[in-house]
This record gives sequence, C-alpha cells and structure tokens, in this order.
Amino acid sequence: MAENFGVIGGDKRQIALAESIAADGYNVYTFGFDLAPEIKGAKEVQLSDAALICDCIILPLPVTHDGCHLNAPFCSEQILLDHSFASFFRSKKVYGGMMDQLYQTSDIWDEIDTSDYNSREEFAIRNAGVTAEGSIEIAMREYPGALGKSKCLVAGYGRIGKALSWMLRGIGADVTVSARSQKDFAWIDVFGYHGVHTAKLCEKDRYDIVFNTVPALIFTRRVLSRIPSDTLMIELASAPGGIDCKAAEKLGIRVIQGPSLPGRAAPKAAGEIIKNTIYNMMEE
Repeated sequence: MAENFGVIGGDKRQIALAESIAADGYNVYTFGFDLAPEIKGAKEVQLSDAALICDCIILPLPVTHDGCHLNAPFCSEQILLDHSFASFFRSKKVYGGMMDQLYQTSDIWDEIDTSDYNSREEFAIRNAGVTAEGSIEIAMREYPGALGKSKCLVAGYGRIGKALSWMLRGIGADVTVSARSQKDFAWIDVFGYHGVHTAKLCEKDRYDIVFNTVPALIFTRRVLSRIPSDTLMIELASAPGGIDCKAAEKLGIRVIQGPSLPGRAAPKAAGEIIKNTIYNMMEE
C-alpha cells in the first residue's frame, strides 16, 4: 500500500476521500482545492510537488467534463489536460473515474500505469445504493403526497433499479418495475413487485412517481402522452437519459434531473466508496 496519496481535483466526494484516507493514517497531499474549506488531515501543495511526493495519484469522477480541463470545481483556475499535465505522473500509479477522455489529451498516458475505479463492479453496486437513497430524497422533497402511499414505477432493473425498488418497497410504496428479460421478471416476481415490460410502459397503469434508470430513450413523446401531467418523473440515467424532456415539458410533465447523485446527496459516503474501491485495487 502506498504511503503518500495525491488527490488532484474533484468535487465534495474527493474532499471526503482525502479526509478519509488521512484518517486511515496515510499522508495526503491535495491540489485543486484552493476555493474549498480546509481539508482535514491533508496538505494543499502545488501539482509538481504532489507528483514528486506521492506514490499514488487519485483523479476525480469524471476526470473531465469537456475533454480539455480537469474536473476541479474548487480550483480558482482551470487545469488544462495536456502533455505537461500528463508528464507529472510518469512512474506513478494513477486512479481516476471515466478515464477515456483523459487518454485522448496526451500520448504520454500510454506510458503511465492507470486504473479506472468507475469500471469496478463493487464500485458500481455501492454507488447504486447511494444513488437510490438520493433519488428517494428528491421524491420526498418534490412529491406533495406521502411517498409510502404512492404508486411508483422504476424503469429498468439494473443495479440502481434493484436498490431503488427494494428501498421504495421498504418505505411502503406500491412498486412496479419494468424490465425486458425473463430473468429480471423472475426476480421481480420473487421480490413481490409488479412487473411490466419496458416496451409497454404506462399503457394501462398510472403512477404518482416515475424513476427512470434506463440510459436509452424509452419515454418517448408517445409514451409520455399516456402519462398524467401531475406525474413526477425523476431521471437517474446517464446522458442522454431515457426521457424526452422537451416532449415532457410541452405536455406539462415535470422532470427532475438527478445526475451525479452520490456526489451531491451523500459526498461522504461516495468518497468512502471511491476510497475502498481503490484500496481493493491496490491490494489486488
């Protein structure tokens, strides 16, 4: 295990990550947080110093939003991703989330030992649990009725759909889950949810709240036209999502976007998930 960790850029998740690693007794050096509150146990340094001192470098999730600059909302200046940035990390072990765009910024990355923690299954599963909690918090805040007495549709039975359906059921909601495969329908039946094929969404039943987890357009104008305008829709899928938002707006249906929920709703928990995933990768 490395002794010196460098946390470079990121949002509140990375701040929580840095503090958690420091609490474990390791030396933590940060860069890109000059606008953030004090990060307990960590020392803010220049990028060149962090690269010189640290054995392990941790980049944010995602590493970049635009393909040109580091994702660093707490930095007063934009950090350009170029050959100069990449050259700092020769001979280092670098971890990051959603690294593909980073690799396109410099050929030097081909020479660097990098790993994408976002691709790990244990990360995705635990992140799904935090996402489900965050989506329920949104629903409780935005839905005028009692969530425990509501009729909910969870579109998609992937990781987030599984966690969310189980949590909604625990609150007391009447839960319907959409899926396509017979295996998923078997699990839906075992857990006691109502099941509906994704190709037949909202043909008969009406729901108070719809949670979409499918990252493909399934709530088209035609489907949305069958949904009452007072239905609350929460988009949880990654871009471009599964809801035709322009059509929903014209139909008077409210859609709440819920991207990056772990970082927004529970940054401390999300930071712990990143940390433990990286520890697992280092041990392996």
